[in-house]
Amino acid sequence: MELNQNLDCCFIRNKSWFRYRVAAIIIENDCVLMASNETADYFYSVGGRVHLGETAEEAIVREVFEETGIEYEIDRLAFIHENFFSDSSGMLKGLVCHEIAFYFIMKSRGTQELNSNSYCPEGKEFMNWVPISDLKNRKAYPTFFAEKLTNLTETIEHIVTTE
Repeated sequence: MELNQNLDCCFIRNKSWFRYRVAAIIIENDCVLMASNETADYFYSVGGRVHLGETAEEAIVREVFEETGIEYEIDRLAFIHENFFSDSSGMLKGLVCHEIAFYFIMKSRGTQELNSNSYCPEGKEFMNWVPISDLKNRKAYPTFFAEKLTNLTETIEHIVTTE
């Protein structure tokens, strides 16, 4: 696994992996934008690693542009997510993972049109508009989206998951 240790707030110690991540909640027409790729059998939130010296706000604007080709604006921070998990396949196979993620709601543009040409370590990345009401029937991460996006509040919520 190749990690750009010079830029990303991400590291491996022994058999443990840590990442500081930002993620976008982009909602249009009761659908949330979720990413997928050529090898994953699930959907995941748009976003990525924060670079050293970069604010979370700067990182989410950069990541969303890199993945969608669109300059979205931030509405507000919605969730701080502490995620503990392990992966049985892929780049993180055999590692105990600890991720801190800030989830930002992005301002609506009134359209689902994107200009995506995104790639991730697993290959070509695809942007998918998933109906929020259908998230509970999909393999999608974070899993809390299925419940929380149906009833967004104005507060910042701290969520801890262990999978």
